[in-house]
Amino acid sequence: MGSRIVSSVCAVLVGAALLSLAVAPAAGQDTAPRTPWGDPDLQGVWDFRTITPLERPAELADREFLSAEEAASLEQGVVERDARLLDRAPERTTAGGNVDRRADGTPGFYNNFWLDTGTSTIGTRRTSLIVDPPNGRIPDLTPSGQRRAEAQRAYQLEHPADSWVDLDAGDRCLLGLNAGPPIVPAAYNQNLQVFQTPDHVMLLTEMVHTVRAVPLDGRPPLPEHIRQWSGDARGRWEGDTLVIETTNFVGDRRWTTSNPMGALGSSESLTLVERLTRIDADTLDYTFTVTDPEWWPRPWTASIPMRLSDAPLFEYACHEGNYSMPNMLAGARAEERAAEQP
Repeated sequence: MGSRIVSSVCAVLVGAALLSLAVAPAAGQDTAPRTPWGDPDLQGVWDFRTITPLERPAELADREFLSAEEAASLEQGVVERDARLLDRAPERTTAGGNVDRRADGTPGFYNNFWLDTGTSTIGTRRTSLIVDPPNGRIPDLTPSGQRRAEAQRAYQLEHPADSWVDLDAGDRCLLGLNAGPPIVPAAYNQNLQVFQTPDHVMLLTEMVHTVRAVPLDGRPPLPEHIRQWSGDARGRWEGDTLVIETTNFVGDRRWTTSNPMGALGSSESLTLVERLTRIDADTLDYTFTVTDPEWWPRPWTASIPMRLSDAPLFEYACHEGNYSMPNMLAGARAEERAAEQP
């Protein structure tokens, strides 16, 4: 989790047969490689860790980029914090409102090595991953979106764990907290592997081993009533950019926890457009645009450079029905019994 080595403690190496499909660019190559059939070659394992936040911090106002000195100082601060937390003396943890964060902002679990958020802005020095709107922030919710969000919060307070359906898609290991779609950096296991054939592209995220097979053959989309956690994707090439348009998402699906708003929601109106462009031998530009008029009055777009990795993917051993599900529900029942005691 916290590093490629630590991952081996709690994950299983993906088969060598899969790894052999990834195409490594030639050393010293300055232009993006191409497949034997002529399409841009997007294959490989891509690392999308970054310390750049999804939304621009309010104190940076309209500043789109950090200076070189500011970025270097920020990156050095992350390195020093990681070293400080690594060397911190062990402490006994206690139950609290958030198992992931203590009052001083440090992790509430075992120690900091579980986290692997990277140590750089991936060379962009951007103050946010969001590039549109220009203020680098997610648009304010529509009245409909506000009502939906408030209703969800109220329900969760009253029904935190009546059954498995009250636990979100991440708790139930259906969607990873950074796997999307769309893909948003967060926490650990921040790798994407891309495979290609002339008529399909497959996207495999390390988090919760989510696999998306994207047809490129022009087939029609699924009927509107067929809904899927990762939606129904169709791909096409626009020049050297792979464009993936996805609809038919499950409604009220929360797909990320890596932003200040908490979990972002969505409706059945959600349309996601992702663009993948091989910039050079070592860089894949991943850009996505979210359109959901039930939640936001306008679309918004984020851009995330991904770096080619020479490390393999590891299985993220999380699946619906694992031990945490009965344990969480049993804990909720225990709290209810305790509350009924005189």
